[in-house]
Amino acid sequence: MTQRTPARQGGRRTLAVAAAAVVGVLGLSACAPDSGSASAGEDGEGAAVPVSIIYSQSGPLAAYGEAYRNGLEAGIDYATDGSGEVDGREIDLDFVDDAGDPAKAVGLAKDAIGSGTQIIAGTVSSGVALSLAEQAEQNEVLYISGPAAADAVTGINRYTFRSGRQTYQDVATAGSLIGDLDGKKVAVFAQDNAFGQGNVAGVEAVLGGAGADVEPVLVPEDATEFTPFARRILDAEPDLVFVAWAGDTTSAMWQSLDQQQVFDEVPVTTGLGDIASYGAYGAASEQITFLSHYFAGAPDNEVNAAMVESLEEAGAEADLFSPDGFVAGQMIVHAIEEGGGDDVDAMIEALEGWEFEGPKGTTTVRAEDHALIQPMFAATLTKEGGSFVPELADQVEPDAVAPPVATS
Repeated sequence: MTQRTPARQGGRRTLAVAAAAVVGVLGLSACAPDSGSASAGEDGEGAAVPVSIIYSQSGPLAAYGEAYRNGLEAGIDYATDGSGEVDGREIDLDFVDDAGDPAKAVGLAKDAIGSGTQIIAGTVSSGVALSLAEQAEQNEVLYISGPAAADAVTGINRYTFRSGRQTYQDVATAGSLIGDLDGKKVAVFAQDNAFGQGNVAGVEAVLGGAGADVEPVLVPEDATEFTPFARRILDAEPDLVFVAWAGDTTSAMWQSLDQQQVFDEVPVTTGLGDIASYGAYGAASEQITFLSHYFAGAPDNEVNAAMVESLEEAGAEADLFSPDGFVAGQMIVHAIEEGGGDDVDAMIEALEGWEFEGPKGTTTVRAEDHALIQPMFAATLTKEGGSFVPELADQVEPDAVAPPVATS
């Protein structure tokens, strides 16, 4: 499915006013719409800048893809002060569905590149992101990965950036919540895919590096019965269980751990998921200390407030991967400002080392490997009425969870 649409225009007068004070700090252009831009030729001033957004509209990660897309549209709206344009050139977003399939994503990327697109962004799936990064290098186009968390995306090549956190930052946040790990055993309970394997590698690097003995318990991605794997956790007799999970089986997985009394035997930590998952932890909800990439109440800054307001006005809600999309929008606009959407080398140079205010706070694109250095959070879930809501337990500063510089 392909849906081509210009970046959102106009409708957020309140957001545009709130954003105006920050736009100058970010160095972003706020240009009035050019009535002649839509009819301009493919070459020359005023031509639209095509951007291909390859993400999960369908499949098990579709909810994450929707949050990413909503955030991206809000981010471009914010960064262009509501115009959807940079220097009179409309940002022409082409949304296409990778369905979590790397082969399909590669075909979509080739189609976009073949039609002249120089900027690609998106994907929730780490497997897809790695495939798109390869295409970006082969075809020398700019690629800004989305929520895909695999550490391998960082530093993979000079054409690839990321707009979200990576696994190392998740694990380092968990490490900041735990005491002395020397001689302790940490079980990693995860799906046997790029995301899960990336978490295992992250735990081995971060917690293993601090002296822990790391034991992976990997579950086939298509599994629907988790009791045998829960028993494996208990048989390992760990001092801590680190859970890394995503997708439609999340609730069933947590129910199985609860039924097997894992929470009664060993402390468990995991990443706080999207809003839909807050009720998925069942009886264990208040027993887990969560590492958190983002929830709406975690950051306290003007950009986050603007994003939350923008999404609410659009009938959406700020969710786990909203900032990944929003930051992608900011990065796309900044790259086009400096490279016109056509000069890939200039766009890369503009993004390398760029420090700006994102929804999570001060955010930096590390020049050496394009890691996105950003704050992280710790949270708890508290029952409020008939549901659970997250509460901020701690903010972890960017440098404290920054991954080592990746070397290719």
